[in-house]
Amino acid sequence: MERKLFLGQYLILVILLLGQLHGYKSCIEKERMGLLDLKKHHLPSFRSLRRLRSLEVLDLSTNVFTNSIFPFLNAATSLKALFLGTNSMDGPFPVQELKDLTNLELLDLSDNRLNGPLPIRGICELKYMQELNIGQNKFVGQFPLLCLTSLTGLRVLDLSSNQLSGKLPSEIHNLESLEYLLLSGNSFEEHWVDILPHLNYMNLANNGFQGNVPSSLGNIKSIEYMDISHNSFNGQLPQSFVKGCYSLEVLKMSHNKLSGDVFPETSNFSFVHVLYMDNNQFTGKIGQGLRNMRSLVLLDISNNNLTGVIPDWFDEFPDISALLVSNNLLEGEIPISLFRTSSLQILDLSANNLSGSTECGSIPSCLGNTSVGLGKEDTPSFFDFATASTKASDSSLMETASFSRKIYVGAYVKSLLMLDQFSTLYNYRDATLMKVQFATKHRYDDYMGQNLELFFGLDLSGNELSGEIPVELGGLMELYTLNFSHNKLSGRIPESFSGMKNMESLDLSYNKLQGCIPPQLTELSSLAIFNVSFNNLSGVIPQGKQFNTFDTDSYLGNPLLCGKPTDRSCDAQDNVVENEESTIDMESMYWSLAAAYVTTLLGVFTSLSFDSPWSRFWFYMVDAVIHKVRDLLW
Repeated sequence: MERKLFLGQYLILVILLLGQLHGYKSCIEKERMGLLDLKKHHLPSFRSLRRLRSLEVLDLSTNVFTNSIFPFLNAATSLKALFLGTNSMDGPFPVQELKDLTNLELLDLSDNRLNGPLPIRGICELKYMQELNIGQNKFVGQFPLLCLTSLTGLRVLDLSSNQLSGKLPSEIHNLESLEYLLLSGNSFEEHWVDILPHLNYMNLANNGFQGNVPSSLGNIKSIEYMDISHNSFNGQLPQSFVKGCYSLEVLKMSHNKLSGDVFPETSNFSFVHVLYMDNNQFTGKIGQGLRNMRSLVLLDISNNNLTGVIPDWFDEFPDISALLVSNNLLEGEIPISLFRTSSLQILDLSANNLSGSTECGSIPSCLGNTSVGLGKEDTPSFFDFATASTKASDSSLMETASFSRKIYVGAYVKSLLMLDQFSTLYNYRDATLMKVQFATKHRYDDYMGQNLELFFGLDLSGNELSGEIPVELGGLMELYTLNFSHNKLSGRIPESFSGMKNMESLDLSYNKLQGCIPPQLTELSSLAIFNVSFNNLSGVIPQGKQFNTFDTDSYLGNPLLCGKPTDRSCDAQDNVVENEESTIDMESMYWSLAAAYVTTLLGVFTSLSFDSPWSRFWFYMVDAVIHKVRDLLW
């Protein structure tokens, strides 16, 4: 099979070379470019590249090429875009082998094993470079500012996931044409005073940045994606940032040391779709500043120190699909308004101090009004903001014969950033997908992108909720995980839970539930995790289907439950019941005998009170006995 594949591609190359040498009119530019998108075919060599002097676009990504390919690329002097990502290149990058590619505008060397210092001098001699992607390698050294400032047309710079370190120079603002900056996954320190005013996309995650969030961030008026998560930023968010970045659509600030209130005042983030503020040190109430962010689809403010109550205005967000506020100090009732938005898919209120009851009950029965588990067709299920700002600078679209990407004719040379899916920005798509962490099946899993279409969950664990579980929850037929553990719920487990056919994880542990486990729950054929431990349940544990797979840990702390998998026999419990019933019968008998004895005595005394032969005989006998006893005693 591999031999046929290689022979077929060799034949393609022969046709292509003949077209180059003899000028066949049938081999148009589109076909030449398309025939050279040979990625994912694991080609061992490509020596014929030396003859392709008119080639402009070459995509050899996702193969097994090593550094030996570089000498054969230098002859393709017309190249403008070179894709070598995801190959087997290692060691220092032989940039001098590309010195003759003076027309190069796009270079992608990502996802290899290249190491050593950044090849500064060679890259910076490529004066027309607009997009440089050397991320996911092992380059070391500092940020190459002096070199990069000579690339006046540079618009995309990806140095992510390397081993670069040092301070980020304040003169970075000299890269005035830069629109996309990716520095995540390095060891850069501190921050800068001035910032790039024309950035659309900035990813600084997973570095060592410290101190306050720079107020100069507010000067980036056009930025739409910003990720400063997993650093050591501290202090409050500057007002210039909150008021200035009015174009933001995705903002990630999680895993820092940020403090203060959560947007206590009105912000200009009216276009934000995704907002991550989790795992910080925010305090105080959930601020009114969030209220004007009507475009929110995901809001994560979990793992902070927020206090007060959950606001009653979340129903004003028409597209909110994921609301994560777990592990805070919130208290009070769960507002009914929270469940009036039909777009809500994922709700996590766990590990707070929520308590009391609402007009709908301690756990609102109006949860049945949401799309959490209903799977409504109009519910957003896949969130991708990577292409929100991508536009073509030329309206004519050419889709090549073999390309998996699309190229805009004319736009390619002038504006690499506007090539939609042709640019390597196509690979940044995953970085902008919504990711939600949710507890299910005794672990925390991340749900991202299209996986969210398949997931619906509800977590109210670790609060102080009381009362009975509403039977209306059984109508959440698409629910995959339900966690009500560590509350004060009472009453019975609703039989209506058997209607949640997709349920995989059901945790009702550490409550005060009573009664038996509904045998109808055995109809939940997808149930993998079931935990009702430490309640007051009684009766026979249902058997069959998924319930045959659960161990004793699912039923701990319920001494009145019997049957498998526990070691308590239901027959023994029947005997206990019979003994209890027998004990009750004996007591009744004793009381009956006593009553009969008293009644008899009363009857005798009553009959003796009348003058009759029987009473005279009775007294005669009594007198005779008394005299007899007296004679014996004397």
